[in-house]
Amino acid sequence: MRPTAKDLAEAAGVSLATIDRVLNERPNVSPKAAKSVAEAIERIGFVRNPAAVALARNKTYRFRFVLPTSGDQYLSEMIARVGEAREAARGDSTEVEVARIAMNDPHPVAKYLTGIDHDELDGVAVMAPESPQVRDALLRLVERGVKVVQFLSGQERLESADYVGVDNFAAGATAGKIVGRFIGERRGKIVVVSETMMALDSIQRRLGFDSIINARFPQLQCLPSLETYADERRAELIIQRTLQHNPDTVAVYVLSSEARIPLTAVWNAQDTRPLTIVAHERTPFSEQALLDERIDAVIAQDPGHAVRSALRIMRARSDHRELLASQERIRIEVLLKENLQFA
Repeated sequence: MRPTAKDLAEAAGVSLATIDRVLNERPNVSPKAAKSVAEAIERIGFVRNPAAVALARNKTYRFRFVLPTSGDQYLSEMIARVGEAREAARGDSTEVEVARIAMNDPHPVAKYLTGIDHDELDGVAVMAPESPQVRDALLRLVERGVKVVQFLSGQERLESADYVGVDNFAAGATAGKIVGRFIGERRGKIVVVSETMMALDSIQRRLGFDSIINARFPQLQCLPSLETYADERRAELIIQRTLQHNPDTVAVYVLSSEARIPLTAVWNAQDTRPLTIVAHERTPFSEQALLDERIDAVIAQDPGHAVRSALRIMRARSDHRELLASQERIRIEVLLKENLQFA
């Protein structure tokens, strides 16, 4: 039979109360007692049963997704998937909620995160742009015992928090390979559009995209990134001017997750020249654009998988369990008109 907490206490030569404090990382445990318990765990093969502990204590896990207020169809899709997960998690003593805050200024974001305490939440999944202020606030959350998941967009050098999402460098490189192959031998320029280049995912996608274009398709030139800031008027203006000033443009790459605003601007400004277009994320807009052959390919990640993975990671970290890495790997999907109905 599996060793019990009582067996562990006997093997370590300490009380059950000390075992409880060590396993749950509570204070007032001497280094000597902690070492004895750790050695006894290895010696007798003790495996903590977090589900039984939670049930015995009538524990409810509290997890929150912190998402931006600004967004379009992809954000709506993400919120819908969180709603599905919330309903499924209720039967597992887990409460899931969504908080939406403005992400354009890192200081209020950091202030919001600083106000979260372990007594309030067990874990947070945060979708926020890269900035020193946000990164420091997330580190302080980890120090206070809150389990942190960087959700789809992470912070550089934040190794103490988990990350859920695709490898964005690889996603950008995939887009570069598709654009280069679709264009063929034609020479010309590529317009690259992002909502903001403050986001680490945008930076990594751009780096991946450029690495492939520069190395394998020397006849193509990537223009500097255009930032729309999710503003339709700005998108119309800067994209129209860019296409007018670069009549040899042969492709458009939209590297942010919301493609409706920039691509609508592209189509409004486009003349008779053929353009290869690649965007990110599956939404009703990008699906229809694929079917209409106005987009050549979409690089996507499953939002439902991402939400479920974030919840599994926060729960496992709360229970001090190891993760199953293969289960949490978010895969890069390439959608074309021809495979859309099967994807």
